[in-house]
Amino acid sequence: MSTERLTVKPSLRNRLLRHVLLPLALTWLVGSALVVGIATYFTQQAYDRALLDDAYLVASHVRRNADVSMGGLELSLSAQEMSTVLFDQSESLYFAVLRPDGSLVAGHTGLPGKLGTTGQPVFDTLDYQNRSLRSVTIHREQPVDFYVVMAQTTTSRDRLLQRLLAFSIAPQILLLIGLALWLQRAIETDLHPLAELTRLVGKRDARDLTPVPVSGSTRDVQRLGQAVNALLTRIAQSVQAQREFSGNVAHELRTPLAGIRALADYGLRHTDPQVWREQLQGIAHSQERASHLVDQLLALALADEAQQSLVREPVALDVLVGEAVLRFLPRADAAGVDLGARGVEQPVQVMGGAALIEGVLNNLLDNALRYGRAPEGESHITVAVHEAPQAVVLSVSDNGPGVSAAQMQQLTKRWVQGSAGEALKEGSGLGLAIVSEYARLLGAQVSMQGETPSGLRVSLTFLKTPSA
Repeated sequence: MSTERLTVKPSLRNRLLRHVLLPLALTWLVGSALVVGIATYFTQQAYDRALLDDAYLVASHVRRNADVSMGGLELSLSAQEMSTVLFDQSESLYFAVLRPDGSLVAGHTGLPGKLGTTGQPVFDTLDYQNRSLRSVTIHREQPVDFYVVMAQTTTSRDRLLQRLLAFSIAPQILLLIGLALWLQRAIETDLHPLAELTRLVGKRDARDLTPVPVSGSTRDVQRLGQAVNALLTRIAQSVQAQREFSGNVAHELRTPLAGIRALADYGLRHTDPQVWREQLQGIAHSQERASHLVDQLLALALADEAQQSLVREPVALDVLVGEAVLRFLPRADAAGVDLGARGVEQPVQVMGGAALIEGVLNNLLDNALRYGRAPEGESHITVAVHEAPQAVVLSVSDNGPGVSAAQMQQLTKRWVQGSAGEALKEGSGLGLAIVSEYARLLGAQVSMQGETPSGLRVSLTFLKTPSA
């Protein structure tokens, strides 16, 4: 089993959900991180401000003391006033008044501070008596140098921060879950027509080329359904054309092949060389008809292939016309037809494909030699090239019996031929159909002129381009 069969590709629904929800979740995480950072910053700012106010309050009650043994400083707060300063319903406060050498003036023993700092208050996080504290150290120079350290436990600020996060992030999580569920349902609803289209196409029989029902909720799904139906329509038309083409080919080839078989059987039943010669001539005629039909079928196949791969390029039309006339001149002489060309004395270029233009000339000359002979007098067939300012006209004309205006509209259809002014009849009339198809691929316009019995003139008009 190949690796491609073992690889399970994700569904479009899952990919859409992943491409929507992952960026959404990442955005939520970044937003939540910002919320946590901002909430932490402002919560800490509020508590730090209150802690700093307490430090300033203690510092304002430090006085000079004349007792040298006390280092010249004392804290002029009574026990009751100190209890009021340190009172907090949920937190424990600690303080220390320190001399520059770190000796304690008043407060809690062993409370560390950022000594040696001057100017702005210094905030810090420290461990004291196995408790995590938030502290601030301030420096004062009056009445003499001293430091005040004020510390506080962080239980209240941690709880406040947790509540802020809970009330801000929890609703966001609920909204994210609700949005994910809504997106999942909305995507499933929008993709349901696509899944239904997949199911209908998957169970469709290969011979069923009828349009599939399209009920998309979005324009893209509707366009996909319309494209599928357009493809089915083109396939149905192609299959129908191939069936008709195959049936007509089988019918047309059956006739000359059956004739060849009948002529051969008849000749084998006789011993007269003259009969053999007559039957061989009939076989040769039938073979020529079958070979001509095969050549035309190959020409139609070339047209179908050229439709996909034709690259237009400058082509010397005068050279192609001269070569075509020389190629058909022996056949025209044998049939007693005067075949000539006009307008090929000067170089003439058109944009197209040499093989297709040769096919046009071959079919027009073949049709003219088959059906364009004059009923009386000398037959003339002329290939003309006329260069106008905006176009180049290639024409093949004869002086045969011609066709009526009503018949001209039918001659470019496959399997229709005209013969010597008679009514149209079904047969191997592919020549003008090939010319019409080639002209369409070359970007040229086909026109026919002539009334019975004044002959027929078939023209191709090539529009000039700057590159021509």
